[in-house]
Amino acid sequence: MNLRIQLDTTNINWDLVVDILQKVGMGYHTAEIHQRAFNNSHTVVFVFDEDNLIGFGRAISDGEYQAAIYDVAVLPSYQGRGIGKTIIRTIVEDIPNCNFILYASPGKEKFYEKENFKRMKTGMALFVNAEKMNGKGFTE
Repeated sequence: MNLRIQLDTTNINWDLVVDILQKVGMGYHTAEIHQRAFNNSHTVVFVFDEDNLIGFGRAISDGEYQAAIYDVAVLPSYQGRGIGKTIIRTIVEDIPNCNFILYASPGKEKFYEKENFKRMKTGMALFVNAEKMNGKGFTE
């Protein structure tokens, strides 16, 4: 593995972003929507093996004390090799004074706990298109 980290959106193949999100079972939109979302984010991280995109993540933030992490995904064939950890740590290091929130894909909570994220006692969400969420993350 010859990993390369990129901290901007230059020359990203946005169709591959959609493809990776689909492969890991996460919510996804069109390539154009993801491009706008990443371009409008405070921090972005893309990981390549040689020239192949294998993972990414992003954070929105005020840059002072609050941030939210979104779209952390690593191709299944590369999972378990510390790439997700690298993405999370790179984001956190880029915004060092911030508190971070995120919601994890079901079954991935332990991954984030290893990176010192804690489960929250309360949390609320309002989704514009709730049916796209397929009930993920909702409690009764």
